[in-house]
Amino acid sequence: MTKDQREIQRKLRILRHAEEIGHVARTCRYFGIGRSSFYRWRQAYAERGEAGLINAPPIPKWHANRTPPERENKVLYLRRKYHLGPMRIVWYLERYHDIKLSDATVSRILRRHGLNRLPRGTRMRKVHTKRYQKQVPGHHIQMDVKFLTFID
Repeated sequence: MTKDQREIQRKLRILRHAEEIGHVARTCRYFGIGRSSFYRWRQAYAERGEAGLINAPPIPKWHANRTPPERENKVLYLRRKYHLGPMRIVWYLERYHDIKLSDATVSRILRRHGLNRLPRGTRMRKVHTKRYQKQVPGHHIQMDVKFLTFID
C-alpha cells in the first residue's frame, strides 16, 4: 500500500466515523484534525470520489506571470526549426513579431521543455574566412571625397 493509499484510507475512516456518530466536531476532536480540513475532504470526496482525497500540492496550475502559450510555442518552433540560441530568438521575435522577451525568459522556456542544449554540430557557427584574390590591388576600395571651402 502506497503513502497516497494510506492517506486516502485514513480520510475515508474519518468521513465514515463522522457519518456514524453524526457529530463533526467530536470526530474532528477525536482524530485531531481541523473542521475546515474535514469539510474540504468531504466536499472533494463528494465531487471526485477517492481521487479527491489524494494530497495535492496547493499550487496553481498556471503561474500568473508565466509566458503565454502562444509565445512559448513561437520560441520552441524557432529552436526546433532553425536551431537558434536564446539571444537570436529574442532578436527574431522582436524584429519580425514585435514580441519583447528577455534572453533569460527564453532560456527558461527552453530549459522547461528540455531544449536548453543544441543538437551536436550546431553549437559553433563557422566564421567566414574565405579570402578573395583580385588581379588589381585595392579592387574593393571605395572612397568618398568631401571638399571644404574656408571662408576668411
